[in-house]
Amino acid sequence: MATPLALVTTSLAFIFLLLVCPTANGFAYIDPSNGSIPGNSKKTVKTGNEQQHNAVLPHDCDPQLLQEHAQFAYELADAARLEILPYWRQSRHTLGQEIKVEKDRSVFQSASPVTLADRAAERAMRALITERYPHHGVYGEEYGVLREDADWVWVLDPIDGTRSFITGKPLFGTLIACLYKGTPVIGVIDQCILNERWLGLAGQVSTLNGVPIQTDGVVTLNEAEMYSTTPDMFQHGDELNKFDAMRQAVKSPHYGADCYAYALVASGFGADIVVEADLGLYDYCALVPVIQGAGGSITDWNGVELTLQNHEISKGRVLACANAKLHDQALEILSKPNLKSSDALDEPCMTLVDDGNVPSTLFPVA
Repeated sequence: MATPLALVTTSLAFIFLLLVCPTANGFAYIDPSNGSIPGNSKKTVKTGNEQQHNAVLPHDCDPQLLQEHAQFAYELADAARLEILPYWRQSRHTLGQEIKVEKDRSVFQSASPVTLADRAAERAMRALITERYPHHGVYGEEYGVLREDADWVWVLDPIDGTRSFITGKPLFGTLIACLYKGTPVIGVIDQCILNERWLGLAGQVSTLNGVPIQTDGVVTLNEAEMYSTTPDMFQHGDELNKFDAMRQAVKSPHYGADCYAYALVASGFGADIVVEADLGLYDYCALVPVIQGAGGSITDWNGVELTLQNHEISKGRVLACANAKLHDQALEILSKPNLKSSDALDEPCMTLVDDGNVPSTLFPVA
């Protein structure tokens, strides 16, 4: 006969599962092989070659192994959710906030917050990788790099957008990438609060909760809606001048969405461009297959592919666009050598769209 304590414990566990693990309105495991959600009859509509995508699977990468690893990436995302959700909208004390200081970074990245949720989520994912694929490499934001030279390397950012997370704003995400010989071939963007999960696989159409997605951007910069996490991520001088030029060229600049902005571009939800700088490898690898598989373009500011081998060359400067035409126009600005402030703007750029995240610094040009 069960003891009263055991009955109480079981009841509490059941209530927790109902609150954070529902299959309809909360999060649920989504099978990447067919887009199905257990307990939900909705299936992915197969599109075949109806949608263009420009992410090419490396010729020596086994497609079956890719699918196996995509399934595993979903398991990693599920494990991260279980660690993150209990900390959602909790007190500073519960979150255990600390400041991580890094030298030679932008104003934005030089002192960044980290929480118990960040660390717990990465530990959970790393433990699963070590158990299932002990010879794979791991490149994580919180716990460093192991076997970086392995053929298969998992790149993890447990909470991309920790500033949003600690202030109760659901515009953060868990980023999970799998690299094959340095090239991102699997990317997951997981937003556990909104129950949104994007999947990108090299050579396949990207999906949102199992449903195929496609970019839907404009084709000229002066019509484009552009995102950047903050102007403070651009170093004073050439980077900032180029950002100012982009901010002047587009219809409206927006701020404060981190990885979620890339998901908006991939989904065709109205965002057209993301321009950022000073990103870590873990900040962008997962975004590459998602953007490319939705028909978009994503490179560094010089049009160089975003890979493990190119990280030092690219210097964390990322440009993502809804289509190749926009991408080419943006590259004309961002790849221009030694752009000066006088070249960047003909007049002060002080018009900002209020997303509830007004940047801490404005950069008018006299």
